[in-house]
Amino acid sequence: MTKRSVLVVLFDGVQSLDVTGPAEVFAGAGQVIGDPTAYRLRFASLDGAPVSSHCGLRLMADSALADADPTDILLVPGGEGTRHPDPRLIDWLRVHGPRATSLVSVCTGALLLAETGLLDGRRATTHWALCDQMARRYPAVRVDPDPIFVRDGTIATSAGVTAGIDLALALVEEDHGREAALAVARRLVVFLRRPGNQAQFSAQLAAQTARREPLRELQQWITEHPDGDLSVEALAGRARLSPRHFARAFNAETGTTPGRYVERVRLEHARRLLEETPDGVREVSRAAGYGTPEAMRRAFVKQLGTAPAEYRRRFRPTSA
Repeated sequence: MTKRSVLVVLFDGVQSLDVTGPAEVFAGAGQVIGDPTAYRLRFASLDGAPVSSHCGLRLMADSALADADPTDILLVPGGEGTRHPDPRLIDWLRVHGPRATSLVSVCTGALLLAETGLLDGRRATTHWALCDQMARRYPAVRVDPDPIFVRDGTIATSAGVTAGIDLALALVEEDHGREAALAVARRLVVFLRRPGNQAQFSAQLAAQTARREPLRELQQWITEHPDGDLSVEALAGRARLSPRHFARAFNAETGTTPGRYVERVRLEHARRLLEETPDGVREVSRAAGYGTPEAMRRAFVKQLGTAPAEYRRRFRPTSA
């Protein structure tokens, strides 16, 4: 049976859920497979002293980083403490990061890895609010703002906070199989284990909410009617604007074009149907407004890098 050692790096200002979320996944995996030693969790800070998380929660360290044994999984959380990190922490990560079998970051922990240079030439992600900053500050890193986690060789980076749980579940799946990972997800009352290429945003979060009530109501109507006529002309008619005026106003107030907004809504609706219902791909494509399975397949491959049937297989515990 696969056994892993997991070392979690602690520092003042750490986001507590970046630490406890993945830790609960690894501990839960040991319970599910009946071997509490499957993942040996250890926590280390620079000097071995307790740290204060961003919310004030005190976290105890088992040892100083300098005294920590080699590890299979080295987990670097994020939090406010990544804004001005101790240079000693960066130096330690630069030396010890490549020695881990898997180097994993949660949220803004990716900024610490980028500072070490270990992400140079690699694809990585972080919290959506810091992706632009990370790309500007570390141009050698190929920052992808969309996925909830990214794997590039032995290094894995995840998006904000709870995405660390998804990444930890993916690691458990690699070690002990899909059913074990899903069992852990159920124990943690995680509704569904999200694949890494799922977007950080829903369509409604990705776009701004329009200020003017007619456009704001139209955004909601689009969400509720993905299978309707969502052409610019039809939507402009509902908003009582000319198509040209409508397209300009919608873009100005939401930060995206009507077409892109509709694409996001339909993709999100199709994903949910594949995740939550036994409906076939043909039925889902009609309900989401794609019309044909091929049109939906093209949208999935373009946006998620996978076909609908494969998405469902990876996303649902069982599929009809």
